[in-house]
Amino acid sequence: MSVYFFALLVSFALNAIFIVPFIDFLYKLKFQRAHQQTKDAFNTATPIFDKFHSHKAGTPVGGGVLTVATTVLLYSALLLLFVAFGQPLQSNYPSVAAEIKIILFSFVSFALLGVYDDLSKIFFWKKHQFFGLRMRHKLVFETILAFIISYWLFTELKIDIVHIPFLGVFELSYFYIAFSTFIIVAFANAVNVTDGLDGLASGVLLIALSALWIIAGSIIDVPTSLFIGIWLGGLIAFLYFNIWPARLYLGDTGALSFGATFAVIGLILGKVFTLAIIGGIFVIEIASSLVQLVGKRFLKRKIFPVAPLHLWLQSNGWEEPRIVMRFWVISLLFVIFGLMVAFMK
Repeated sequence: MSVYFFALLVSFALNAIFIVPFIDFLYKLKFQRAHQQTKDAFNTATPIFDKFHSHKAGTPVGGGVLTVATTVLLYSALLLLFVAFGQPLQSNYPSVAAEIKIILFSFVSFALLGVYDDLSKIFFWKKHQFFGLRMRHKLVFETILAFIISYWLFTELKIDIVHIPFLGVFELSYFYIAFSTFIIVAFANAVNVTDGLDGLASGVLLIALSALWIIAGSIIDVPTSLFIGIWLGGLIAFLYFNIWPARLYLGDTGALSFGATFAVIGLILGKVFTLAIIGGIFVIEIASSLVQLVGKRFLKRKIFPVAPLHLWLQSNGWEEPRIVMRFWVISLLFVIFGLMVAFMK
């Protein structure tokens, strides 16, 4: 396990060195939410959110870019060192290369989709146009990427089962591809929806990902454990600048990439049911948004006054840091319960 802790510390140090110059660089690029919009235009895109967050206009987004870049580069370098020194990359699957490919493709491909969406919001946005990618278009791209990943999980890693504690193991065969695609898309959007308060999504993800790290270490899956360790180091450095008052935001680049990869790691570890528990905050957040969308679409009325949950709490007078820290505590409880379930026979 010491090598994984070493990887985390190196990753943290690397990100800590570059993150302040990176923030300055984003300012120079004017890579900031609502930077090119008038105040009136800004308040027409998401009026309820902007009521509480319009003062944050001008804070750089795209913080996920640095974490993705450093994680991929450091992961590749350490894998090469493992090979160079003849250290075994122990895995639970027949193809270590396929496992590494799936993790990196998930991380990078969803990040690229997020980069495009962030760019469209900031630089390509014009008055009276839709704010960023249309949801239906984004879902199409997400589904295509998730399908590719799911197909590789099924054909190259030979994963086609789902284990549900107390009920047993269920073989899904080809239906696993559709199931896995849904899980990946769901968590990509769940993290994106949760990323609405300073430190909320990144803090919850840090807690939840630590649980997956424990599971990966317990089954001695070196490629996945190493990747999670490096990713955690970058997340810690990012969270330092993302807690209230945030100096940097994930943007869709980080939110989509981190959510999708979080789900993929859960699938690789064979802990889909546990994934839903460990990521319980993300599940609740996306569920509240989904219920709201269904209500407006089919019932022609809102089910909740405001969605997602964190925004509803804020509209009821809860201060932002109070919401975030209590969600962190609840996430920790979800993690403890999820680990208990994960290690049940």
